[in-house]
Amino acid sequence: MDSGIEYNLGKFANDTKLCGVVDMLEGRDAIQRDLDRLERWARVNCMKFNKAKYKVLHMDWRNPKHNYRLGEEWIESSPEKKDLGMLVDKKLNMSWQCALAAQKANCILGCIKRSVLFKIQKS
Repeated sequence: MDSGIEYNLGKFANDTKLCGVVDMLEGRDAIQRDLDRLERWARVNCMKFNKAKYKVLHMDWRNPKHNYRLGEEWIESSPEKKDLGMLVDKKLNMSWQCALAAQKANCILGCIKRSVLFKIQKS
């Protein structure tokens, strides 16, 4: 899978991530060549990428936000992406992740409070 890939290719379990700095057209072309190589590798090995999961996350406000495709499909751009359970946005800001964790904790706390009150009322 890594053969001939120019940019960083990260793999974990069934997740594959291609990333790199693209500040010039040559960088965009190199990323597209890597995507083409990955698509050919998948076809040769009778595998498919999950189209619902792949997204482009453009980092930095100066990013030219190039479009990329995997095979014949254009890859959708997204302002954030969940990666290994963490929500990552274009600014690498964790406040959204913290807000979601606090919301989940408050829901669990509410369930505990209601169950304790129910037991006290039954006693």
